[in-house]
Amino acid sequence: MSSVSDVRENLTYERFGTAIRELAQTIADDGYEPDIVLSIARGGVFVAGGLAYALDCKNLHLVNVEFYTGVGTTLEMPVMLAPVPNAIDFTDKKVLIADDVADTGKTLKLVHDFCLEHVAEVRSAVIYEKSHSLVKCEYVWKRTDEWINFPWSVLPPVHKSGEAPKENKEAL
Repeated sequence: MSSVSDVRENLTYERFGTAIRELAQTIADDGYEPDIVLSIARGGVFVAGGLAYALDCKNLHLVNVEFYTGVGTTLEMPVMLAPVPNAIDFTDKKVLIADDVADTGKTLKLVHDFCLEHVAEVRSAVIYEKSHSLVKCEYVWKRTDEWINFPWSVLPPVHKSGEAPKENKEAL
């Protein structure tokens, strides 16, 4: 993978709220009414929750995928972590996969391919999509090739008072 630039896209919680509403409006204007919003954890949890509320979709599922191990460093291929959703729950449903960013697109492709054989229709929504992503999402709030500082991952995790903080690899 190429070296990471010092230039960053900074998303604040306020801009995140705007992004979710605008992304949801784009989905609604397209006439897509998902039966299920499928969150790719961890960053996709915030996106999925916001979209599910904005689109009035009460069926929210979560899949844990490990890929990034630090800034600009990844596993060779993403892997789904247990518990893997039961594909039978998605049978004949319209699924909206939600994530914070389509970077390499490998994570989205893994989840998309997992759904494909079981669902009536699957589409993807992200806040950011990078030009080199393998997957071109149907719904994108903004396209960028910069590294993104998300408000939920830019600060180190909190810790018990008096204990040493744990290292946050994502915020490096």
